[in-house]
Amino acid sequence: MATVARTVVEQLTVDQLCEELQVARSTFYQWRQVGKAPRCVRLPNGAIRVRRDDLDAWLASLADAA
Repeated sequence: MATVARTVVEQLTVDQLCEELQVARSTFYQWRQVGKAPRCVRLPNGAIRVRRDDLDAWLASLADAA
């Protein structure tokens, strides 16, 4: 049987994301409401996570627009 290699995908909590971007939690949720936040994943328990790759791509897109 073949072994499948899995890569670990870093997922940030809302608190970790807000700390890294130095924004308030309310700001993040406002961004989500108007569709300007990085892509998010909702877990079965309702918690929100942001994959590191999605955050990096989102930040790069902001740099391109500047």
